[in-house]
Order: sequence, then structure tokens, then C-alpha cells
Amino acid sequence: MQTSPDFNAATRPEATRAMPVPTRLVIDAPTRMFHWLFALSFLGAYLTADGERWRLLHVTLGYTLAGLLAFRVLYGLFGPRQVGLGQLWRKLSGAPAWLRLLVSAPVPGAVNWRQGQNLIMALAVFALLTMVVPLTLSGYGSYNDWGGWLEDVHEVFGQAFLAVVLGHIALIAALSLLRRKNQAMPMLTGRVDGPGPSLVKHNRSLLAALLLVAVLAFGAWQWQQSPSGLVSAQTWGGLLSGPSAHEDDD
Repeated sequence: MQTSPDFNAATRPEATRAMPVPTRLVIDAPTRMFHWLFALSFLGAYLTADGERWRLLHVTLGYTLAGLLAFRVLYGLFGPRQVGLGQLWRKLSGAPAWLRLLVSAPVPGAVNWRQGQNLIMALAVFALLTMVVPLTLSGYGSYNDWGGWLEDVHEVFGQAFLAVVLGHIALIAALSLLRRKNQAMPMLTGRVDGPGPSLVKHNRSLLAALLLVAVLAFGAWQWQQSPSGLVSAQTWGGLLSGPSAHEDDD
């Protein structure tokens, strides 16, 4: 006698696959917005560092970096505990003990490598935040002709900043390969896979939107203040017509 198929058993795997994977909110919206605006501002400033035709755009992006740093400091001081500057300091303060363990550990397995990765990440973030101050101050002084030597200082800090950024990206890529999980995704979505309570109770999307509006408004104001805009029509015409249509910048 032929038995009827077990429809429940046949459909159970599909039902299991259809179940949403639980996630937890670990990074709020203002922190993520700051991160990407900060990264894009530096990238734009670095790409427009050479040539007079891009100078006002470069300066505007530099001011934006300084303003974003001010926001991050204020948010770290008065925002929720999860984004407090104390969290960053506590990670960095564990570096001496971890280095001592690294030197004295009898076998590599005795070392907490995940803590070491977190320390390197925290050190990169700390370096990027602190280097904004001399980077923007030297740029401001150079723009206002305080001294030709400031141009060299500005370039040195710009290259150092780029080196830390590239190291930061390389570490994220390496960890993504080792853990077989995109380590940059939480900075986009704010979430990580896994059950449990969210570390962030409130996403604060409105504050993130206000930060974006403030950055765009500042850029628009700078554009309006310049007779030829942040990028002149001549520059746009040269870009659209190709490199042969204009002379190289000095």
C-alpha cells in the first residue's frame, strides 16, 4: 500500500528558511551618518587637494571635517552611553595589559586576539579624530597665508590621515575574510545577526537627518558665498570636454 507523503516534513525546511534571522541594533543612526559623512568629506578633500580650481571645494570639505569632529565630541559627551568617548578610552586603556600578555603568553592561543583587533580599531578611530585638528588648522593657516611652511605640515598630516584610513579599511577587509562576515555592514545597517537585546535602544534617525541637512546646508551656503560657486563653470567645462581642453594645474 502506498503511503501519502508527509507534507509537514516536506515543507518544514522551507518554513525554517523563511524565518527571519534575528538581529540586534548595535550602532545608532547619528554615529553611522557621522562615519560616512566624515569618510566622504576626507575623500573629497584629498581628491581636490591639488590645483587652484578646486581650492574652495577643498576648503569647504575641510571645514566640514572640523564641524563633524565637533559634533562627534559633543555627541560623545552628551549622547547615550554607547557612543560616549569613555567607551573609546576604556578600550585604549586596556592596551598595556594586552601587550604584556602578548609578550609573556606561553602559546599564541592564550592571547585574546579579538581584544587585540578591537584595540587596533579603537586606536585607528582615535588617530583619525585627533589628526583632524592639526590637519584642519594647518589647512586654514595655509589658506589664509599664515606661512608657507604650513602647506608642508598640511600635506604631512593629509598623507598620515590617508595611511590610517587605508590601514583601517585593510583591517576591516582582513577581519571580514577571517570571520567570513562583512564587518563593514553594521556601519551601514546598524545591526548584527544574532539573538539577544539590542545595545542601542533608540536609533535617533531624526538627529542623523539633521546632521545630514546641516552638512548640506553648509555646503550650499559656501556655494552661495562664492561668486563662481564651489567649482567654477570653467572647471566643469574642462572636465566635460576632456583633459586636452585645458591646461594642467600648477
